[in-house]
Amino acid sequence: MNVRPASLHRASAADGFKAAMRHLAGGVGIVTSGQGAERNGVTVTSVSSLSVEPPSLIVCINRSCSIMPVLRDQGTFGVNILAAGHRELADRFAGRHGVRGAERYDSGDWIELVTGAPLLSDALAAIDCTVDSIIDWNSHALVIGRVDAVQLGDGAQALVYWRGGYLDIGGE
Repeated sequence: MNVRPASLHRASAADGFKAAMRHLAGGVGIVTSGQGAERNGVTVTSVSSLSVEPPSLIVCINRSCSIMPVLRDQGTFGVNILAAGHRELADRFAGRHGVRGAERYDSGDWIELVTGAPLLSDALAAIDCTVDSIIDWNSHALVIGRVDAVQLGDGAQALVYWRGGYLDIGGE
């Protein structure tokens, strides 16, 4: 077997990992929780289906994120899968405009389905969840949610995050 040494840039494990993950395109979502002045939310790319029976998903959120105390207290959350037209909302909930907490909801049309978690009315999909468990893992928490209700939108293009920027995909 002929093994040749890698000639590409070598980085520390953490720096290399971050650089490698930038090559993994991810759908963009907003995780929401709370009600009224206690509402909070965060933009994420780390949402995945977990099982169909029972319907459940997993989302990874930094433990220091302002939504975590609300999510832990409320025990419910929403996952809003964003369409191409939601770039401004994605930035807003990512904290790029300095808007925090419930003020993030001043933009967008928000509804409730079953649990009372805020859901974006024109999301590609709005998924209403009850927290099944939260597993703390170093800097992040893995939040497992049981799906209570889903509203499907009719957007033609999805918002995707890749290499530090947004892309629109799908449609005709």
